[in-house]
Amino acid sequence: MQTLFGKLHRFFKNGFHLAVLDTNAGKRWLIKSETGNIPYLKAENANGRHILIQPEVQSYYLLVDDICVERLAAHHQYDKDNWKPGRMVIETSPGNYQVWIRASRVLDIEEKRYWLKKLRSDPGADPCNRWGRCPGFRNRKHKYRDASGRYPLARLIWIDWRNRADIPKPDIMTPSIKSSILFSPQPLEGGVCRSLNISRHLYDRNNESSTDFAYALALLRRGASEYTVRGCLLRERTDWKNHSSAKSREAYLKRTICKAKQIVLSS
Repeated sequence: MQTLFGKLHRFFKNGFHLAVLDTNAGKRWLIKSETGNIPYLKAENANGRHILIQPEVQSYYLLVDDICVERLAAHHQYDKDNWKPGRMVIETSPGNYQVWIRASRVLDIEEKRYWLKKLRSDPGADPCNRWGRCPGFRNRKHKYRDASGRYPLARLIWIDWRNRADIPKPDIMTPSIKSSILFSPQPLEGGVCRSLNISRHLYDRNNESSTDFAYALALLRRGASEYTVRGCLLRERTDWKNHSSAKSREAYLKRTICKAKQIVLSS
């Protein structure tokens, strides 16, 4: 484990944070990334808690979350034996991967969102204050528990601390998008979306429910309250034919927000 920590420090040039996440209590606390803390982290992990990692300087790093082996090969490898530069690849559960990309230049939040959509990352994995799973510890999500009661180990598959990824600058903020973000009207009911700097159309998944879910996740990750998320969804979704009655609509919003909140707390 000491060797692994050394590799992580090389990849995250300016250091990294570790955190312990207790999903049952809904709490997360920071731990210094020192080898002397490894026994404590192992004990917390064995007691059902998640061990997370985040670079201290986030502007040079992009986390692509919850991708399959096919997307891993398509976007992060030249072929099965050659990886693209500046990557750290972690298998978080069998067949599921997280990829940290170390860029050669600063990436702002809107550009990160653009690239994550292009790379088909988990729509709920917004780059704002994003944490990844630390390799060397077990993924304690209950859905990954096997028949013998064991949880999968988050494994370091590849790491390149010598190189950086050259990411081209896209033209992502068109005038129409800027206008909708800066001058969108206040919601008619149920909270406000001010200062969150996002709109529902940015999370379009060609499906009303999928779009609502992705948007709710993004809002919650930015610190929005459940009340605010409800108001944003009510205001910005225009087609409610599948939930025409007020009772049906309220139950749907409650389910969507509850599910999104559970994912935020467990990631």
